[in-house]
Amino acid sequence: MDRRSVLRATVAGGAAAFAGSLWSGVASAAPAQPGPSPYGPLGAADVNGLQLPAGFTSRVIARSRQVVANTSYTWHDAPDGGACFTAGTGWIYVSNSEITPGGGASAIRFHADGTIASAYRILSNTNQNCAGGATPWGTWLSCEEVSRGFVYETYPQGGTSAVQRPALGRFKHEAAAADPDRRVIYLTEDESSGCFYRFRPTVWGDLSSGTLEVLVAGTATSGPVTWAPIPDPDGSPTSTRSQVSGAKKFNGGEGCWYADGTCWFTTKGDNRVWAYDAVNQRIDLAYDDSLVSGTAPLTGVDNITGTGSGDLYVAEDGGNMEINLITPGGVVAPFVRINGQGSSEICGPAFSPDGSRLYFSSQRGTSFFSSGGITYEVRGPFR
Repeated sequence: MDRRSVLRATVAGGAAAFAGSLWSGVASAAPAQPGPSPYGPLGAADVNGLQLPAGFTSRVIARSRQVVANTSYTWHDAPDGGACFTAGTGWIYVSNSEITPGGGASAIRFHADGTIASAYRILSNTNQNCAGGATPWGTWLSCEEVSRGFVYETYPQGGTSAVQRPALGRFKHEAAAADPDRRVIYLTEDESSGCFYRFRPTVWGDLSSGTLEVLVAGTATSGPVTWAPIPDPDGSPTSTRSQVSGAKKFNGGEGCWYADGTCWFTTKGDNRVWAYDAVNQRIDLAYDDSLVSGTAPLTGVDNITGTGSGDLYVAEDGGNMEINLITPGGVVAPFVRINGQGSSEICGPAFSPDGSRLYFSSQRGTSFFSSGGITYEVRGPFR
């Protein structure tokens, strides 16, 4: 089995085999600009309030405080970051719960035909579990977005207790992305003067020990970078973001996605999508709403995922309540818009293993409270 097939079979956080070569040279060129979507314009809202391009359909798969169809499991409040994993002939979608106390994460298992087989808890009694990331060995890293928060390694298949991973640092965690080529985990920090980190496990596949490092660079938005070890990953009494002189600051780190030599991550404070070129160790801007000609289609930049075609999908926290795609050619355009939920945010975009279904949540739904979360599935001719 080739590397692309292995990635697809192991971590299906969308078709994890990303056509990174299609992006060659784009990230270091001008940031993405508005243009026509490869799927065409959005149509009228469907019965679920979603505007989608022609050929795409939606369904609601779960609602907070309601029993998931075909199961006895009650879906959690404030659904947030998520990912998909293969499970036999079907797949699993996991979702964090961004509440305190309680937090944690849940999973929905699907049969091969897309019907729901079961739903269950995979993490309990944690706080403000926001985003996270999938690992190549099939676990979900659930991140606590609180001061000196932890990363928990969870097991989407169920039957195994989650494990706290303090070696990945204690800070206001947001998202994580695994880089199997360099055998590191990238981590974002949700602080207005946060940092971008990487964790180098002592043994790849074992997150119990290793070295936490921070990205070091100047104030420029592009150029070469280096990495420096964090002296005290425990973050007390000095926070991790304040321990290394020259650590580059990012305004509210959010989503994180790795594929074929590039780690894409977002910052909500300045509505940017960054590209870290791990091969050449440099950063560039893939998108910046302040550099858009005309009206920026993507604001409230938040969670991010990718597809095998090379498209990035970026969810909005607020904005127009859209998921926008950024093509390898540097075009940004809306893919889906949720109507009537302007006080919510879109979270947890992730593709099924075959790339034909996109999952995501509206964290507060139409009620604008954490108890009103709605988790959706969109099907269609994704390229």
